[in-house]
Amino acid sequence: MNSKLFQDETGDVPGWVLITLMTAGLVVVMWSFAGPALQGVFQQAMNRVVSF
Repeated sequence: MNSKLFQDETGDVPGWVLITLMTAGLVVVMWSFAGPALQGVFQQAMNRVVSF
């Protein structure tokens, strides 16, 4: 009787897993390039604050 209702709500789990993994991969790649640059900007800012 309600079996059709449960079949319609199963969702696309493999799709969400793929999207999550791809997003995590993009974050890791962007962080590997941006990390050193952000560290340099932070270090410069801290040096300016300390020099006052």
